[in-house]
Amino acid sequence: QVQLVESGGGLVQAGDSLRLSCAASGRTFSRYAMGWFRQAPGKEREAVLCISRLGESTNYADSVKGRFTISRDNAQSTVYLQMNSLGPEDTAVYYCAADYNFGCSPYAPRYDFWGQGTQVTVSS
Repeated sequence: QVQLVESGGGLVQAGDSLRLSCAASGRTFSRYAMGWFRQAPGKEREAVLCISRLGESTNYADSVKGRFTISRDNAQSTVYLQMNSLGPEDTAVYYCAADYNFGCSPYAPRYDFWGQGTQVTVSS
């Protein structure tokens, strides 16, 4: 069992940066691929970025290319989402998720564990 707790969300202005953190419980964090998803009001949850157990990142959202990066610190059992040049279109609840069996994927059902989400609101 893995528990995930996101933090770092908030209200920012367009052009600002935020770094989200996702802290995981348990001693097997390094064995999980970790993904970030987001869900805007009235929209489906979408995959943003994922980082494999080996630290390789995959971008699933064209809209964040060049602005968002994902990283992990296995010693701290934490995955990060660095978000730069934020715009109102990035407003959403951001979730981290952990997958043990399949590795990185844009398909939410493949992830085994989810955090509760953290709200990011970007004003124009």
